[in-house]
Amino acid sequence: MTTDAPQVEVRRSARRRRTVTAFWEDGVAVVAVPGHLSTAEEQEWVQKMVPKLERKRAQNAGKMRGGPSGDQDLMDHALRLSGRYLDGRARPKSIKWVDNQNTRWGSATPANESIRISSKIRGMPQWVIDYVLLHELAHLLVAGHNTRFWQLLEAYPDTERAKAFLEGAAFATSRGLSGETGLD
Repeated sequence: MTTDAPQVEVRRSARRRRTVTAFWEDGVAVVAVPGHLSTAEEQEWVQKMVPKLERKRAQNAGKMRGGPSGDQDLMDHALRLSGRYLDGRARPKSIKWVDNQNTRWGSATPANESIRISSKIRGMPQWVIDYVLLHELAHLLVAGHNTRFWQLLEAYPDTERAKAFLEGAAFATSRGLSGETGLD
């Protein structure tokens, strides 16, 4: 018998107290729950969240690929990432794509809760864009790059991979290799 049910992974977190979130990661439905939930409560949440994920995926199936296209898409996506990885604590008042950042992938101003994302990352893989967004969202909570800041990004599984990708992209761009690599 074949089934169309997605593979599901439940992630328990001692730091997560009240919120439950679900998201797709490499084709797997991940449901993040507080560590204190009983097995029965966990299963209730899985049964509630996975169908929502599938409906959302079906709704988004026809949308443009390549990540958030406009500023509102960027805001919506950033808020989903904040909910998924930062327990919804980072809530920017504004977030927008900008063309004038030549040495940064993104920047945040905690004082006015604004984020700017370089349009240079638009063609990069979604997991890289997500990392840049999460990095800037984390700056709304912690201004510097101290231990507390990096602890906020520990939940994102592609942090180290995305950092390496961006270092390679910066290296290629600085050497004038952008045309051949697909980076503009």
